[in-house]
Amino acid sequence: MPKQLWFTDDPAACELLAEDPFALLVGFAIDQQVPVQKAFAGPYVLKQRVGTLEPKQLASIDLEPVFREKPAIHRFPGSMATRVRELAAVVADEYGGDASRIWTEAKDTADLKQRLGALPGFGPMKVTGLAAVLAQRFGVKAAAPLAPDHACLGDVDSPQALLDYQAAKRAHKAALKQTDARAEPTSPSARRRQATP
Repeated sequence: MPKQLWFTDDPAACELLAEDPFALLVGFAIDQQVPVQKAFAGPYVLKQRVGTLEPKQLASIDLEPVFREKPAIHRFPGSMATRVRELAAVVADEYGGDASRIWTEAKDTADLKQRLGALPGFGPMKVTGLAAVLAQRFGVKAAAPLAPDHACLGDVDSPQALLDYQAAKRAHKAALKQTDARAEPTSPSARRRQATP
């Protein structure tokens, strides 16, 4: 098991991500429209402010003031506070408060995919990203087939690897944009010409 997951700049936050499965889930849940480092520092800041990351307790607390407190945990504190509270409720109710049961008790890859995809805020990209981390950092065999074939957080094993991952992610997004731009005519007249039989 890793001692740290180098997804943020604070070593203490990196240790928390490695040792607390729910912290890892929270990091992925709020990894949206903020830098990776900001998202994955969030669970540590949340624990510092609330005093716990115990899912049952978090599910019973209004987390919005905690998320809004300066500096805000996320640029969308209201929606992310709700998402984390919903995530905590699912982990508390369905997995007895133990987030690791999501993957340790999965019967196979399909079951794991279904379990991850059912978590609040976890779309296909987050499922594959978390699966890569589970496979490559924690040795979860059922997760390996779900991992993407491009650079992802599962590849990150040092502060430098995080910077390399972010550079690769930017290049990947730029390549996707170029592909989309070539595939779709951009001007209204070009679209009309394409639509004309």
